[in-house]
Amino acid sequence: MNDWTDGYVADIGYTHGYYSELNPLRIRQIFLYAGLKFPEVGTACELGFGQGVSINVHAAASAIEWHGTDFNPSQTVFAREMAIASGSGAQLFDDSFESFASRTDLPDFDFIGVHGIWSWINDENRAVIVDFVRRKLKVGGVLYISYNTLPGWSSFAPMRHLMTEHAKILGSEGHGIINRINGAMQFSEKLLTMNPAFLRAIPLISERFNKLKEQNRHYLAHEYFNRDWHPLYFSAMQDWLTPAKLNYACSAHHLDHLDLVNLSNEQQALLNEIPDQMFRESVRDFIVNQQFRRDYWVKGTCRLSALEQMDQSRAIRVILTVRRTEVELKVTGVLGMATLSEPVYAPILDYLADHKIKSLGQIELAMKEKGIPLSQITQAALLLTGSGQMSLAQEESTIAKAKKHTDKLNSHILRKASSSGDITYLASPVTGGGIIVGRIQQLFLLGLSKGLKQSNDLAQFAWQVLSVQGQKIIKEGKRLETGEENIQELTELTKTFIEKQLPILKALLVV
Repeated sequence: MNDWTDGYVADIGYTHGYYSELNPLRIRQIFLYAGLKFPEVGTACELGFGQGVSINVHAAASAIEWHGTDFNPSQTVFAREMAIASGSGAQLFDDSFESFASRTDLPDFDFIGVHGIWSWINDENRAVIVDFVRRKLKVGGVLYISYNTLPGWSSFAPMRHLMTEHAKILGSEGHGIINRINGAMQFSEKLLTMNPAFLRAIPLISERFNKLKEQNRHYLAHEYFNRDWHPLYFSAMQDWLTPAKLNYACSAHHLDHLDLVNLSNEQQALLNEIPDQMFRESVRDFIVNQQFRRDYWVKGTCRLSALEQMDQSRAIRVILTVRRTEVELKVTGVLGMATLSEPVYAPILDYLADHKIKSLGQIELAMKEKGIPLSQITQAALLLTGSGQMSLAQEESTIAKAKKHTDKLNSHILRKASSSGDITYLASPVTGGGIIVGRIQQLFLLGLSKGLKQSNDLAQFAWQVLSVQGQKIIKEGKRLETGEENIQELTELTKTFIEKQLPILKALLVV
């Protein structure tokens, strides 16, 4: 009998996550910072879109034509509902990678995204993906790919193997994957309390396992308990992608580009002595003990001159996505927490405090009297974007076109908030991507859409939804039991939402 799952967990759905790395808009900023020419993305593809939150947000919030596949039909049904609701025209299929790659109705793509897939499939499927990228990615196009990395996973791989072996051999097949996971976790915890030599050799295993226990079991099922689980070295990824004519471009993770928060002076000097870019990446992974890579690969690298890099950087548009008073002038890298220079960042943040879109060129002019050059502005923008306090902004024409689709998608998500808190993002036509908005705040927005305006009315509306489902608010780790307590807390949350979050959501045209 043919197993359509191909060893991948399919009896429970994947989490409803949103992944900003799949937003093609971010390519522009990161490529320019790395001194590379970026493509204009008109067509894009996501392989293995899960529940489809990311692909639907990006299709609705941009002018890009999106295609994608996920082998799980239940997830594809959920994703298609969002696509139909938004009217984005995203073409979503439940094909296997092999079937999808053989379709004759697909365009060539400027961008292909493969997030959270590569490490959890077999070599046959990897070969299919590489061949698909070889044939369907345009010259100059970008592949985004993420994967579990060695050496970072070397220490915990034996624990993962132990847990999956327990689930396979001692777990009861008839009781479902969640029970098998819980049994494997309980056994592993018991084993660790016996202070095995493995734990004494690698003491950090215990800390990592304790964090694992708190994770959503649906996430653990897909992350750890698939049949295939293959972390690999960066050089092995290079070997896979070379036949597709791809060159490594740069990391898709903003903070990876800022050596000052990740590498000591001696480590930077050592890396700078290595002439080969590929080996330099391998050495860097060893220095930072890399566990997960998020990379851009390009079909045809084209470097920009310093003048081109500066001129094109000036056109980058940004918007502040948190209140000015709540901006953290700190960033955490491999070396720990670093404090940002207030004389540089404060004037830039003050200029952006009105939550209006500004180009880096406009910021440069405004900062001229402060003596802050474009180089510091571009670095600040990269860091603030990477920390989630700033977002890139699309062109006005694209924003206007996308808003009708994001309005429809967001209405669909808000209606779902009445019965579920699975989706915690809404779409912004300004950023071309998702903005985190929790379920309670979504209920407030749903109440506002029904004409409710007062904090108490919105709190009463949210409580009606929650109480019918037997749900209550948790405050400071304590469950609020009475209706009065819940309504009082919801009222306070509503006031905070209206004062602090709603103005930003309006600036981002989420509402």
